[in-house]
Amino acid sequence: MTDPRSLKIEDFNYPLPDERIAKHPLAERDRCLLLVRQPDGSVGRRIFADLPDLLPADSMLIYNNTRVINARLRFRKGENADGALIEVFCLEPASPADYEQNFASTGSCSWHCFVGNSKRWKDGSLKMRLDVVGKDLTLTALRLSKEGNASVVKFEWDADVTFSQIISAAGEIPIPPYLNRATEASDESDYQTVYSRIEGSVAAPTAGLHFTDEVLSAIAERGIPSRELTLHVGAGTFQPVKADNIGEHLMHSEFIAVSRSLIEELANTDRRVIAVGTTSVRTLESLFHIGRRIIRGQSATTLTQWEAYDDPAPEISVADAMNAIIDYLDSIGSDTLIASTRIIIAPGYRYRIVKGMVTNFHQPQSTLLLLVSAFVDGKWREIYDYALANDFRFLSYGDACLFLS
Repeated sequence: MTDPRSLKIEDFNYPLPDERIAKHPLAERDRCLLLVRQPDGSVGRRIFADLPDLLPADSMLIYNNTRVINARLRFRKGENADGALIEVFCLEPASPADYEQNFASTGSCSWHCFVGNSKRWKDGSLKMRLDVVGKDLTLTALRLSKEGNASVVKFEWDADVTFSQIISAAGEIPIPPYLNRATEASDESDYQTVYSRIEGSVAAPTAGLHFTDEVLSAIAERGIPSRELTLHVGAGTFQPVKADNIGEHLMHSEFIAVSRSLIEELANTDRRVIAVGTTSVRTLESLFHIGRRIIRGQSATTLTQWEAYDDPAPEISVADAMNAIIDYLDSIGSDTLIASTRIIIAPGYRYRIVKGMVTNFHQPQSTLLLLVSAFVDGKWREIYDYALANDFRFLSYGDACLFLS
């Protein structure tokens, strides 16, 4: 395996005019364009509604069921809430650290947050009056620790409602910064997949935004099974690589949860795994390396950035890796693998599980573009040149791709 750390991020740049960035989705999700790259490298143009007929008959579709939370909370300082605007952006739970437990908290909980206009919040608490499911309450935010714009913030409220209900009432959907516009009411539904159900992301797994119930039904009618997993997308997904060399970039960590039943199926299936979105790709490929960690007697709950390249262990099969995870789950009496992954997938990486992917067009100099390049044998530029020349729309609300290997 070639080590990607010496790669120059400038080699993954391309011109992206602002007018090619889709600011809103199409009214009909599955009417967007679909760029199709076949295993022989040929590229063509279809629409997303054609996807069910384009998937190989022996494939299995795996998507990310995460749901975007209203992570952006806007407080104003002062007793009358007429002072400086302080934006608190919830990133991941601190206490309870478990997502499900945190969202079910009543009375208080803590989160790791970005704080906008942080210099104006020197001390004291921020307050916001809310009506949550018919209950009048005060939400209080207290900063427990601070490092730059990153903080641990404790939230407290004086009514018997959950934190999930709090942010649903008080927060905003955090649309991507490159849209250069404020959140609109339509984003509440536009920026969720039709199959989203597990709260936790601060960004949508955007390849899934094109799916409709009709497309999913047509896939099922072809006898192609659909399965789900969870990766809660973090704010790091928006961050371009700022270092000159990829090896100097610190990859963000993200929470993953995968059921034992899916892991068992991956251990035994002959079907070609088609991942919906780069988040599903990261999760599935992380499973392989977590399995290898278990075989070596290492932690099953964390995956570091470079170990897919540093690992000196002999090659093992996907079945070996999945069976190791199953044995681990047996040992702890759990039906779900819960872990965090920092894996970076870049040219030089060899895919083990994913044989195809549905994805969007990604930002220049992003880790997501590196992931795509690794899958298409470094031919990303000719694919993106084709898309720019053929009126494809880019980024989160833009058009889609189907890559098959």
